[in-house]
Amino acid sequence: MDKLIITVAAIGAEVTKTDNPNLPITQDEIAEEVYKAYQAGASVAHIHARKPDGTPTQDKEVYREIINKIKAKCDIIIQVSTGGAVGMNPQERIAPVSLKPEMATLTTGTCNFGPDVFMNTLPDIEIFANEMKNHNVMPEIEVFDFGMINTAHNLMKKGLIPEKVNFDFVMGVPGALPGHSRYLPLLVSEIPPNCTWTVAGIGRFELPLAVMSIAMGGNVRVGFEDNIFYSKGVLAESNAQLVERIVRIAKENSREIANPDEARKIFGIKKNTADF
Repeated sequence: MDKLIITVAAIGAEVTKTDNPNLPITQDEIAEEVYKAYQAGASVAHIHARKPDGTPTQDKEVYREIINKIKAKCDIIIQVSTGGAVGMNPQERIAPVSLKPEMATLTTGTCNFGPDVFMNTLPDIEIFANEMKNHNVMPEIEVFDFGMINTAHNLMKKGLIPEKVNFDFVMGVPGALPGHSRYLPLLVSEIPPNCTWTVAGIGRFELPLAVMSIAMGGNVRVGFEDNIFYSKGVLAESNAQLVERIVRIAKENSREIANPDEARKIFGIKKNTADF
């Protein structure tokens, strides 16, 4: 097995400090939270941004400040979100890609998202893929439902995304792909054999799916975006605490942890040393 790549999704777009007071909001808070998660063993930082009042934003200048503050502390792989928040238009959502981060998420379909709809039309998906290609940004395919894998295959055939990418199976969002473990082997069987994959279990599905992924040779995403609890009814103290648990479980299963440069090699991306 390759070494385990741990992604920290430290903030997201929906969680508030009312949900968990430890949620990072400001640029400094986000950078420090990512740095602590990096020290704990994370090699990828999945980034969202917030305004001072806590509402989500895709303003690339806010992203630029966050990324620069993180880069001043460590060399973790930066992966920006192009999902943004439900209701944002495609132009807003794609804006941070122009900063040329090493990675960006690419959701390849539309799905229900709790009471809302996460809209991704095929024309918009292809525009996003082209923008990532033009800026030399490696896409991570976010899969919220089975059909999104087929769309990714078609994007590969059209040459819009590389033939080797990382798939992120987001499991447990109400209205989308269920978080049941029986679905994970099927999802893995449908992606190209040269591709890598990660599991992001939502809420109570985070830990059992992470354990399963470790055993199957996949990668793991944890963080406040996906789960604000450490155990039932007990709020997590930090994103680093969630990362530390995954590291501990992986080591008990003789699975080594990838550092950022090792993760870059596994993903097939070059280190970005340019200024943001």
